[in-house]
Amino acid sequence: MIIILIIVAILVIFAIATYNSLVRNEEMVANSMAQIAAQVESRWDALRNLMDATKHYSNFELEAFEKITQNRSAINKKSSPSDVEEDDQAFAGAMRSFYAVAENYPDLKSSELYKDTMASINKYEDNVRHSRMIYNDTVTKFNRSIKTFPQNLFAGMLGFSEKEYFANDQTKVDAPRFSD
Repeated sequence: MIIILIIVAILVIFAIATYNSLVRNEEMVANSMAQIAAQVESRWDALRNLMDATKHYSNFELEAFEKITQNRSAINKKSSPSDVEEDDQAFAGAMRSFYAVAENYPDLKSSELYKDTMASINKYEDNVRHSRMIYNDTVTKFNRSIKTFPQNLFAGMLGFSEKEYFANDQTKVDAPRFSD
């Protein structure tokens, strides 16, 4: 009877340790997505600053940009890679539109504010790209932890499942650089 209690106690302790480990790894995945969300938000803030700087150039284009920024998705730690991809597409579209407008206003393109803000946007683009790599590394660690023996025996029972990666496609490899 004592041997059975010892075995049960060992299994319970192992299950608790496994659960806690999986929770820590899952939280790291959520934290990685939250880091992406922070960079995405900063990128949109930089675009808003750029739009504010152009108010005296064209109210029509400004209204179009404001609609784009209002319709963007809110990225947070519970977002999926596909949510971020959607937001990236909206941001790239906004930047293409803004860049097309800027072509019509040489004074805008030559202003220090424009140049500084474009440099800031490029910095946030790089930060988002770097945060994606960290996210994928964190997801790899989490997915590996739920697939390896003996954790895989408990992971499914405890409600843990694989996380989605960011896909590597050509548009991310050849990411746009927004410059003057």
